[in-house]
Amino acid sequence: MSSTGAARAASRAGAKQGGAVGRLLRTPDYRRLWVLGGIANAMRWLEMLAASLWTFEATQSALAVAAVAMMRALPMLLLGALAGVLAERFDRRRLLIWLQLSSAFGAGAVTLLAVLGVLAPWHLMVQGLIAGLAWAGEMSTRRRMAAEAAPPEDLVPAVALDTMTGSTTRAIGPLLGGALFQWAGLPVAVGLACLLHLVAMFMVLRVTPAPNAVRPVGHGTLAGIGEALRLSLASPPLRVVLGVTLIMNIFAFCYGAILPAFGAEAFSVAGAAIGLLAAAEPLGALVGGLWITLGRRTPPGTAPLVLGSTVFLVLMTIVAFSPTYLLAWSLLALGGLGTARFSAMQTSVVMTKAPIESRSRVLGLVTTCIGTSPLGVLTVGALSDAYGPRFAILLMAGTGLFLMLLMLLVERRMARRA
Repeated sequence: MSSTGAARAASRAGAKQGGAVGRLLRTPDYRRLWVLGGIANAMRWLEMLAASLWTFEATQSALAVAAVAMMRALPMLLLGALAGVLAERFDRRRLLIWLQLSSAFGAGAVTLLAVLGVLAPWHLMVQGLIAGLAWAGEMSTRRRMAAEAAPPEDLVPAVALDTMTGSTTRAIGPLLGGALFQWAGLPVAVGLACLLHLVAMFMVLRVTPAPNAVRPVGHGTLAGIGEALRLSLASPPLRVVLGVTLIMNIFAFCYGAILPAFGAEAFSVAGAAIGLLAAAEPLGALVGGLWITLGRRTPPGTAPLVLGSTVFLVLMTIVAFSPTYLLAWSLLALGGLGTARFSAMQTSVVMTKAPIESRSRVLGLVTTCIGTSPLGVLTVGALSDAYGPRFAILLMAGTGLFLMLLMLLVERRMARRA
């Protein structure tokens, strides 16, 4: 091929890759699901930080803050697998409508209690449980719907764009939550969340209903979950996805639950500065998501997932020793490049390696693994109260890194025997 022909071919390839985002945003259902996901996720993180700040001010206990955060993730652990079965048996669009409505109801109730001056930490725990229902169904309903609405050739860019947006909202939500809490109080912060959850719910109404809205399943709920678990454990890629998801959610992401205590003790900051610290990793993940979405097309695989997760765990061990706020923020932002790979491949591998009739159930199992985060949240909170937040972060991240390396050794040995 001549140099001119090669240049033209490269130009066409670049245009095709660069056009993935344009094609996705021109796909109405994908666009709606993408936007409503951004709104709902931003409000989720806003509520979480505002609730954490209020609880820390009211109790001065990192363990109490961890308990409030734990309740939001508990439905993912208890109901994540069940949500996957329901998402295959019933109309995913209707499920999503009810999940958004439940989030709005919980935020509205907290707003009213705060205005009346009778709010207590246990109210935030109950609201966290209600909001956690929407989180439990996120992956098996909205995320699957978005992936299926995208053009087939754009699956990885579609998941990466959705993940990148999730990273953006994990940055915007805490920033907005910290600022609103500091300058306007909890009722304004959570009241805004209630309003925008309702906006997201109305956006679901505009998504095209599936022609086969009701999906009959030829087995019981527990049998369906068991079948998906056997399938996942027999498949090395799916097994790695579940293992890495467990490690990251128990030992890595738990640091967010003690950020108020970490910021106050290590750097003497609070409010908006805590929100900015909470936004560091999501901002890094935003950059990482842009890299995946706009860069060279990356096929779904477990190698980027494992590498990105390992990098983040290594950086978290360094954050524990950080002498300055700026260095801690920078390390968390750099770690976001790794979590972007983790998040994009977490869904992409399932969507390509699991049979289509089992995808929601496998995604439900992934959700259950995400739901194990309360174990890490409670542990890091107890460690922080007993030994300080620096030691708590170091011990959790170091343990996660050890387990990641152990899992890789076991997978390598199993591959040799196969």
